[in-house]
Amino acid sequence: MEKLQTWFIVTLFIVTKYLQARTQNLNEQNSQLDPDPEFLGTISNVTFPAGREAILTCSVRNLGKNKVGWLRASDQTVLALQGRVVTHNARISVMHDDMHTWKLKISKLRESDRGCYMCQINTSPMKKQIGCIDVQVPPDIINEESSADMAVQEGEDATLTCKATGNPQPRVTWRREDGEMILLRKSGSRELMRVESFLGSSLKLMRLERRQMGAYLCIASNDVPPAVSKRVSLIAPMVRAPSQLLGTPLGSDVQLECHVEASPSPVSYWLKGARAPSGFASVSNNNLEGGQPGPEMLLDGPKYAITEKRDGYRGVMLLTVRSFSPSDVGTYHCVSTNSLGRAEGTLRLYEIKLHPGISTINDDHLNFIGGLEDPNRNSASKTQRINNLVCLSTYFCLTTIVYYNYILFMSSKQLQQR
Repeated sequence: MEKLQTWFIVTLFIVTKYLQARTQNLNEQNSQLDPDPEFLGTISNVTFPAGREAILTCSVRNLGKNKVGWLRASDQTVLALQGRVVTHNARISVMHDDMHTWKLKISKLRESDRGCYMCQINTSPMKKQIGCIDVQVPPDIINEESSADMAVQEGEDATLTCKATGNPQPRVTWRREDGEMILLRKSGSRELMRVESFLGSSLKLMRLERRQMGAYLCIASNDVPPAVSKRVSLIAPMVRAPSQLLGTPLGSDVQLECHVEASPSPVSYWLKGARAPSGFASVSNNNLEGGQPGPEMLLDGPKYAITEKRDGYRGVMLLTVRSFSPSDVGTYHCVSTNSLGRAEGTLRLYEIKLHPGISTINDDHLNFIGGLEDPNRNSASKTQRINNLVCLSTYFCLTTIVYYNYILFMSSKQLQQR
């Protein structure tokens, strides 16, 4: 009986050992049959404008008990692990659509989000894939590095600069605001060539001419809307009086004229009396300069008719003095000022005394700059007849010539002193 029990125990022990060995062998074989995790395809790089949403997709199979994580490739910052976000950036989220796909989503893209991101499986050794996000940024002009309005004299060189940022790098195009062609001087030549636009951040204008002045537009674009522009004015106020000395008989109307070139649009006005002061605010009837009465600002009304015609940066200032009287004799100033500077023209108005035998001029008679009449007016022939009658008197002609030369000499001397 004891022998039978001993045999049974030995047999049971042997069977148990055999089964354990068999089970371990089967487990080892099963473990060798389980494949390692691997990626399905690659992560596609994406490009989106700033403010939009970007998604990177990572696909894995045979993950088993391993985990998938997302990291920023540049500094190895962990963003998410499996379906849980571990970064404190509210714009980042992860989506696990199925058992094979993990997606990293970044909303409200910023320029700082540009870069590469890593999808990682925590195997040994670690497996990874990298995908990149490019953020498109619309152009923006850097005012601090771009030209402001410039005051340049004729014959000088001028360079207009426009610097812009954005992704992709913006293209900078120059155009004239008035739609006219840009005039560029050929290298080593006096000729100017005409172009509709100029491509480049710096527009060089050599030996500037008056017709090249005006307002230019710097336009930056990179196919990411919106394009932006900056306006640069290249002109200082210039005032020119075609005739600085005018004479007219008493009782007539006389028109004073000044040509103005200025951009940005200037503020223009007329003064009568002493030399125009340096600032608009100091103009006053009671202003005293060196004990002399200050200039009087002229206003449109019964005595004076003030008009201004503009065509782009060019303009004409007109002042009509009605019913010329001795009190109207004196110096007049046409003044134009804008943010780039101030300019003025000076005209002197004097009386022409008619011979006693000459009839007075009708009230509708109008004398223009230099004593010339508008060719469209019927009074032109009347003025010519008056001049012929005046010159019949030799004495009167000589007196007029002497007086005119004296006035011209005094005006030239005053202009030189200024």
